[in-house]
Order: sequence, then C-alpha cells, then structure tokens
Amino acid sequence: MGKRHYIIPVFVPHRGCPHDCVFCNQKKITGYPCEITGEMVDRQILNFLDTIKPDGQKTIEIAFYGGSFTGIEQQYQEELLTVAFNWKKKGFIQEIRISTRPDYISESIIERLSSFGVTVIELGVQSMDIDVLKASCRGHLPEAVIYAATLIKSRGIQLGLQMMIGLPEDTLEKSIYTADQIIALTPDFVRIYPTLIIRDTYLEVLFQKGLYVPLTLADALLYAETLALKFLKHDIPIIRLGLQPTEDVALGKAVIAGPVHPAFRQMVETEIYRHMLEKIFRYHRIEHLDIVEIKGNDADISALAGQKRRNVIELQKNFNIKRIKIVRNNELNKGTIQITADEKVPISYSMKEYASNTV
Repeated sequence: MGKRHYIIPVFVPHRGCPHDCVFCNQKKITGYPCEITGEMVDRQILNFLDTIKPDGQKTIEIAFYGGSFTGIEQQYQEELLTVAFNWKKKGFIQEIRISTRPDYISESIIERLSSFGVTVIELGVQSMDIDVLKASCRGHLPEAVIYAATLIKSRGIQLGLQMMIGLPEDTLEKSIYTADQIIALTPDFVRIYPTLIIRDTYLEVLFQKGLYVPLTLADALLYAETLALKFLKHDIPIIRLGLQPTEDVALGKAVIAGPVHPAFRQMVETEIYRHMLEKIFRYHRIEHLDIVEIKGNDADISALAGQKRRNVIELQKNFNIKRIKIVRNNELNKGTIQITADEKVPISYSMKEYASNTV
C-alpha cells in the first residue's frame, strides 16, 4: 500500500458466516480464535498510534479482516465500527475497511456502512465459475458478485475483490475467466490467493480421500503469472499475491498441503521477468556476447536475478552470454528495465508493455 500507508488489522474470526466453504478455517488462518470487543479494538488502535504518530502526511487505515463482517449481528458491527469511526472523526485515521461475502451486501447494509465512515469494502469472490462455486460450497452465484460490486462502486466506496486459484473443479481457463469477469467490474484492487489445504477443513477430507489434488507450486506460479499480467494490463493493482506468511501458514502447521511459499509473490514476479527477458533477447537477437547489463529499480533487483540467480543463469546458458550484470538504477520506475548489450543503444522495456503485448 506504500510507505506512507499504514494498516491497523483487526481480525473478526469466522463470526457472521453460516457457510463452511471447503477451504475455510478462519481460526487457523488468522490465529485469533477469541472474541474481539470494541474495547479491545480501541486499545489496539491507541497502541498503534503511539508507535506511528499521525502527522497529516500518513494515511492510516483500520481494516476489519476475517469472517464476513456484514453477516455478524448488527449491534456487534456497530460496536466495532463506532470505535473506528470515532478515531476517524478525530482525524487520527483516514480509512475504514471491512471484508465480507458478496451475498451479504444490500442497499441498507451499504447505507449503514457509509454512516459509520467505511471507505473500503473487500468481497471474497474466489471464483466466477458456477461449477467451482458449487464444488467449493460458497453458497452464492456469480450474480451476487456483480450486484454487490456495482452497488459498492455506485456509492463511491473503494472496491477490492479477492479470488482464489486451484479450488475444486478449477482450471487455468476458469481462473482466467474469473479474472476477466473481475476486470469487467473495475475494482480498485485485487488479491489472489492459491488454494491451500488447511487443517480441519472439508478440503482436507477430500484430499485425504483422494478426491482433491492441490496445485503444484509450478502450476500455481503459472496461474498467478497469467492473472497478474492480465490485471497489470488493465491497471488494477494486486495488493496481495499469496497468503501472508505466519507461524501457522506453513506446511506441517495449519497447512496440510498445497502451493505454499513464503516468497510466492517474488517467485511470480521472477517468472514474469524471466519470460519477459527471454522475449526481449530473442526479438533483439541478444546472444553470443561477452557481457550484457540489465538495470532495474531496487524493488525489482531480486525478481530480475531470480532465486539463486536462476534467471541470470538461464539467460546466460540459453543465449550463450558469458556474463550478465544486474545493476541498480532507481531513476527507473519499478517494473521498467534497461538492457545494454554490446555497447549498443540501451533497450528500455516495462512489465506493463510486456503485459499489454502478451495477454
């Protein structure tokens, strides 16, 4: 969200959602099995503000994560929102975010959320394919997503949409279809999560019976790379790619199986850069050289080189180049690289251009 954007996360675990989606165990994921009260939220905000002093330059946001916020009892919603709204009215915070299900949004709900200063609503879309939704026991149809998203945007509230890859019955084609449907709804941002098998979920039962096979890490990277390029092409930010690494979100802990990796996003970006560089090298016939220099922003250096310099090694081998030098240049924007080969005029190319020409 940027160095000047700070989020105070408040977890409301699973309360308010009568559905048990096959993949869901909110207590395992959030690590917050206990009840959250307004007093606890107030204290959490105060402790945060003691650490990050508001100065008029920072954007501070209270985000209610987990569960289905608009499905909990109205009195409890208002208890939590009142605390957040009071801090907002005092000018200490600027944004209030809630997460919920698409079928838990209506005009009256939007009206109530607006009256408590909610500025961002995230919807757990997961998929827009009917068969995937049914197999995942989501309990709603794609039409619910379209209705909720349209209603949220009509009130000027920021819209975030979450999708999952590798759900039961999912395929790459179905995930692409979901991404296309999400793009058509013009959200302000998206999240992409690979499906992991969490302990004590129905998905674990299906897995143990051999009725569900999770994506391999390689397949998950392929799905995510394809979708990331689509969203980049349409200027829709991906604010989360892969689950946030925690003590529980790891194989052998809450996660039974699935494409879990602590650096999932970086791995996706590494794949994008590798394929992008291969395309540039082929097109410009960059081969059989002693040295090639690739410049990039600090934020891109790790993804450019790849884990254990895999990208560099692959390019050197495939294009017969003795040395590839990765150089930091913060005059370049994130996502833009500059290649100098054989002392010729540098070639500049951006990830956005690559996305536009690829998907």
